Amino acid sequence: MSKPATINPRIVEALYCEALVLSDEVRAAFTLSGRIDGDPGRVALSSEGLRTTTRMMHAIAWVLNHRAYFIGEISDLQLRRQGRLSPAMRQSDPAHALLLEPATARLVEATRVFYDRLLRLDQFWRLTTPAAFGAIEQLRERIEGEVATGT
Repeated sequence: MSKPATINPRIVEALYCEALVLSDEVRAAFTLSGRIDGDPGRVALSSEGLRTTTRMMHAIAWVLNHRAYFIGEISDLQLRRQGRLSPAMRQSDPAHALLLEPATARLVEATRVFYDRLLRLDQFWRLTTPAAFGAIEQLRERIEGEVATGT
């Protein structure tokens, strides 16, 4: 696997554009929720719609925080505190994907792949960018790491 790129304004702008396009596709796909008959299909569509929409809103918030940082609206410390991504947000229910239309299932997967890219960028940035963390911040990092790995 190649080394992730350093986060910079050009990458953030490209991610922002990609996030907006994906979010618009998600909105279009899941606003037509009455098109699947049967309770399991509706539950799957509603559940994955909520998960996918939430995933993209978190992704956009992450990108917007980085945009704000690069134009000087927030500090490095504020970005570190507010600009976190939850590893749990990338999960979907595989059983629900089987009940979705193929195009919708591919869109859900595309949002997961996008979110995973953001997670890798964020993790690399946090490891390579020096910051003075206090005891509370270090504890928060450790807890989030344990939650993400399930330990």
